[in-house]
Formats: sequence, structure tokens, C-alpha cells
Amino acid sequence: MKNIVDVKWLYENLNDEKMIILDSRSELGNYDYGFDEYKKGHLPKAVFVSVEDVLTGEVKEHGGRHPLPEMESFVKDMENLGVDDSSLVVVYDDGDLAMAGRLWWMLKYIGKENVYLLSGGISAWKEAGYGIEVEIPSPRHKGSITWSLNKKIIASVEDVKKNLLSEDTIIVDSRSADRFRGEIEPIDRVPGHIPNAKNYPWTILTEGYEVKDLNFLRDHFKGLEKYEKVIVHCGSGITGTVNFVFMEEIGLKPILYVGGYSDWISYDDNEIIKEAK
Repeated sequence: MKNIVDVKWLYENLNDEKMIILDSRSELGNYDYGFDEYKKGHLPKAVFVSVEDVLTGEVKEHGGRHPLPEMESFVKDMENLGVDDSSLVVVYDDGDLAMAGRLWWMLKYIGKENVYLLSGGISAWKEAGYGIEVEIPSPRHKGSITWSLNKKIIASVEDVKKNLLSEDTIIVDSRSADRFRGEIEPIDRVPGHIPNAKNYPWTILTEGYEVKDLNFLRDHFKGLEKYEKVIVHCGSGITGTVNFVFMEEIGLKPILYVGGYSDWISYDDNEIIKEAK
């Protein structure tokens, strides 16, 4: 796969001087989880990246629960961790790729090449018998990133509204089926989904922390290739990145609505669909 590496490959390339390993473990609603787990043990040379502090900006009336930070600040954070133009970056989380996917997508958004997700995350690393470390490493050097925003991979709420009725566009909701139908809503204040959205739950793609193969992905996303635009979203721009990366794997050109459903419902005039009986 072009965006994903396995633990065997990573183990064999650990001594590559260009390698930067980023630990983005996190748990929504549990601020301390990621760094606490990192301190208990992490991949060799891995440095920690906080989803809440580094990958999320100030929450406002609009923009959703996990808006993007100022991208200049994000770039500086990455440079301080040693990331530069020549770096080969591998990002991992517990294994479902959601948190790692957010960081991967943001690095792609600033135009960084050679960024990969670790299949199975730290769970697969441990299962393979590879060692972990508890020492917190310091970045080897300060990096320098030449960057520009790739606006072809991001969508705003205006983009979604403009394409609601377009026959050339499909809106993909990555949340669970029961949340999509409006039967439950454990996080956001209003249950339901964006009009005309189709549900492709992200969890099926890394169920049991096992990455699906290309044949499965082509079958799973069959039919999406006919659309000119594939706008992907979730609740707040985290788990939707899993659908995004696997769509890319099979040649689709998805666009991420980062604000997601939590941004959509922040506008009183936006229609919401419920299918609960």
C-alpha cells in the first residue's frame, strides 16, 4: 500500500537517519490518555504528538469539536519535533488509525511527502514481539519544512451545502450506522445526518486493528469512482480520515470536511435528517 507500512518494514528501517516516528495515541474525552500511555511505553525513537494540543485549534461557535489549529503553528510544532522536507514520517496510534489518520492528513494538507501510517499501530508492534521504550527522546534537530496548503483535499461547510444536490458529488458520513440514522448521539447535541449523505462506517476498515486488503477496499467503495467529488466527514474530522486514506489507496480523490457533523449542526438553518423509527 502507498500510504501504509507494516511493523516488519518499520523494524527493518528503524536506523534510517531520515526516519521520524510520531506517536499520536489519544482517546476522545480522556485528555491524559495519550501521553500517559506514551510514558508507559512507546516505539523506539517515537515522539509524542497531542491530538488535543497540537492537532486541534480553538473551539468556537462554528468549526466543529476538533477544528484545525493555525497551520503555521502546526508546522512549527512539526519542525520542533525534527520533521523537515527530507524526513520519512511514520505515524501510529493504538491500531485503529483514527488518531494517526488525523496527523497523517494534516501533514498531507501542508504538502508533506513521505508520510505513512503504521498498520496495526503499537498493538501490532507488540504482538510481533518488537521492543518498546519508556525513555522520552529529544528531537535530534530542529527541522525546516517548505510548505503550502493542499486545498484540493479540504472542504468547508459552504462546499458541502453547495454540493448537497449535485449528481456529481457524494457526501460520505464515516460515523457508525446508529449515529448516522439518528438512533443515538453520544457526543453532539442533535442526532441525525447531513441530507443526501451515505453511510460508510470507518470502523470496518481496521476492525480488530487489521487493515483490509485492496480487493476488499475496491469492493467496499465500489461505485464511488463515478462521482467527480467525494466529500468525506465524521463527527469532527478525526475518524473520517480513516475512510479518506483508504479511498486514496484505491485511487479515489476524497475531500475531507474537517468540521464534520458537529460543525454542520452549529448552523441553525442547516437541515438534519433522522431515520430513527
